[in-house]
Amino acid sequence: MRILILSFYFPPDLSAGSFRARALVEALEAEAGSSLSLDIITTAPNRYQSHQVIAPEFEELGSVRIHRIALPAHQSGMRDQAKAFSVYARRVNVLTRARRWDLVVATSSRLMTAALGASVARRSRSYLYLDIRDLFTDTMNDLLAESTLRLLLPVFDRLERWTLRRADRVNVVSAGFLPHVHKVLPEQPVRTFTNGIDEEFMDIDFAKREQDRSQLPLIVYAGNIGDGQGLHRVIPGAAKRLEGKAKLRIIGDGGRRAQLERNLLEPATSNVALLPPVSRIKLFDHYRDADILLLHLNDHPAFHKVLPSKIFEYAATGKPILAGVAGYAADFLRSEVPGVEVFAPCDAAAMSDAAERLFRIRQVVDREAFCERYARKSIMREFAKDILALGKQV
Repeated sequence: MRILILSFYFPPDLSAGSFRARALVEALEAEAGSSLSLDIITTAPNRYQSHQVIAPEFEELGSVRIHRIALPAHQSGMRDQAKAFSVYARRVNVLTRARRWDLVVATSSRLMTAALGASVARRSRSYLYLDIRDLFTDTMNDLLAESTLRLLLPVFDRLERWTLRRADRVNVVSAGFLPHVHKVLPEQPVRTFTNGIDEEFMDIDFAKREQDRSQLPLIVYAGNIGDGQGLHRVIPGAAKRLEGKAKLRIIGDGGRRAQLERNLLEPATSNVALLPPVSRIKLFDHYRDADILLLHLNDHPAFHKVLPSKIFEYAATGKPILAGVAGYAADFLRSEVPGVEVFAPCDAAAMSDAAERLFRIRQVVDREAFCERYARKSIMREFAKDILALGKQV
């Protein structure tokens, strides 16, 4: 079976989409065996300008061929991202011209990768499987509400409808997305293969090497620092309230990092350390150092539907989780994950109060049942079977 995967991010890049794409490829190889011929078209590592990793432009690993497209240097702004994607799309069109696959799989957080997959599948007369990791139009409705770019929203809406209706099968990573997708596809079953916990997290002991209760508790955040996370709106105020009570370590980069740095200067805080992105191996040490792990999303209504991949990663460590989320993610955490305090997004007072309630938990939280239920390998195995079942209809 000949399959093409389009994923804007792929290892060694650092992102949730990258880790998910790798797990899917491994599952497809395991399920399909020697019958699989797999092309992956992705980008050269570009997630963070402050974390540069070199990867070959082309790799052939058995039946898997990886094409990495170099992008111009870019930041996290919308204009830069649009330029970067246009380069990716042009190269994808060149690489796929006059070729045919049995199945095209597009894993997409931003609508454009899904739309690109729909275009390639149409041209190559292939089945199309969409893996939707975010609701782009929902997010843009919030972010562009007061921008002149809101005039583009009807265009995005029509593109989303065309893309979803072109798909032969659709998966969403959050059940919170289902009502939105069902409005476009009222009669088509939609899958919900969520994100999950990678095996490398299962085999590590994240307990602190030394439990010195005289030290202030350490709250660690690791991930993107963009508008979607809203750290610039909550960390400065919460950190000020937690001075003398806790330390905070923020690891990552993104479009709002500079603003977060500025906001930490007024009022000045002495208990926050800002660190650049690190590899997963080094990240494990930071998780081991932590007493509490912080998750936060901005308070845009669109984010009430998401299920952040970071939930699964954090849960596997056994550390208490401080979560500034609302909607579906809040309900999921309360019902599925022990050792969690949920607070209202962007509410600094609520964050500091919730953190203080977690200070008394200074040991590993038992989440064995959760980790078994949401093991990425098991989820991806079923996802791969569903993809291959579609491909066998050729």
